[in-house]
Amino acid sequence: MEETFGGTQTVWIIVLFDLPTDTQQSRRQYTRFRKFLLNDSFSMMQYSVYMRHCASDENATIHVARVKAALPDDGEVRIIKITDNQFGRIEVYFGKKRKPTEQAPAQLEFL
Repeated sequence: MEETFGGTQTVWIIVLFDLPTDTQQSRRQYTRFRKFLLNDSFSMMQYSVYMRHCASDENATIHVARVKAALPDDGEVRIIKITDNQFGRIEVYFGKKRKPTEQAPAQLEFL
């Protein structure tokens, strides 16, 4: 059965980016974008891949709009929204050893 967004389904937002860092200005934009993500409660999943758990699709839509508003002038940014169940099916490996997938926060954080 296909999962749908909406209702009370919890959602993960994953932001992947490849931004230039060849000039001082581009490094500033990279740093500004990364700090924006951290200040908006995203956490680093991997280098240049950040994730954020949202209580609903409506809440995720708000945070996606914030990311879009903070996009740098140059470089590539991808935004993915997936359900909590889909996120739980991600397979994570460190070398050849499988690691558990990150868990959703135990409670909602108010910032």
